[in-house]
Amino acid sequence: MKKICLLLLLFAALVSCSTAPAQEDAGASPLSGEKWRQQKASLIDSVTIPVLLQPETIRGYEALDSLTAEAWILVDDSLGLVLSAKNAGQRMYPASLTKMMTCLLTLEHGEMADSIEITADVCVTRDTRVKAGDRYLEGNLVREMMLVSDNVSACALAKHVGGDTLTFINMMNQKAEELGMSHTHFANPNGMPNDSNYSTARDLLTLVRYAMRDTAFAGIVGTDSMDVPLLDGRHLPCRNTNALLRSYNGCFGVKTGYTRKAGSCLAAAATHRGITLYLVLLKSGNNALRFTESAVMLDYGFQVMEALHDWKRSRFSFSWIRNDSSSNGAEI
Repeated sequence: MKKICLLLLLFAALVSCSTAPAQEDAGASPLSGEKWRQQKASLIDSVTIPVLLQPETIRGYEALDSLTAEAWILVDDSLGLVLSAKNAGQRMYPASLTKMMTCLLTLEHGEMADSIEITADVCVTRDTRVKAGDRYLEGNLVREMMLVSDNVSACALAKHVGGDTLTFINMMNQKAEELGMSHTHFANPNGMPNDSNYSTARDLLTLVRYAMRDTAFAGIVGTDSMDVPLLDGRHLPCRNTNALLRSYNGCFGVKTGYTRKAGSCLAAAATHRGITLYLVLLKSGNNALRFTESAVMLDYGFQVMEALHDWKRSRFSFSWIRNDSSSNGAEI
């Protein structure tokens, strides 16, 4: 009976992996592309891995104990399998991971060919690559914001897309609600310190998986470096703050974050042998550790998925079915 239950659990997980949009109920029309995208982004299975495998026996597990990060969640994207998690539902400061929502809404509601001028009222910090009076195409300014994590650019985009910053923040919270990010609240478009700007590793993971299904978003966060043009003919050299793009084979995103309160944060995406993993790591010890610790997590995640595939091959080979007169049918 135990083996039957395990097989049924795995079968249910495999069914949920289908790339065809699901139906809401029998006889219903297929889900719209947007509903399917939301459904895939929110799919989480925290049961299958601990039931089918012994995660503590998988290579790399022991290294997780030495990580300094206070919270994380690591999932396989196709099935939503939780491969490792710590304090994933705990309210934390997201720092510049907030800009993922700003980028997403800009792509969804903005016009990439619009001209945006950096005005004095959005210059909220000196720590910026843009200056008052600079003018950019909207599509180029959002690239600059995401590559170098520019706080002023985030405010300029929010003002332009929303008409004013407060309206844009309301858009951010409305989108979070639509995505089921029930433990998230945004108070600004850039993640600068604010007690009302908070989220959880799990909520941010939902945002990452949803946003990465937008090809324009994925293209931006997967860009290592580029010269961002201004409208006056100058160019601003930008290198992605996500060093994992350069140091981890298969990494293709997503975003860094840091404030003193939030600590060092990273949302990461990597693919290997057809497996895509997403990771949100919050409040790591320092900026360098967030990359090394994320690499440790991703390495472990790929080991878990390899172990799961080995389990599937061993259980679903013809050797587990035997028909003979003594068993009177299939033996499980």
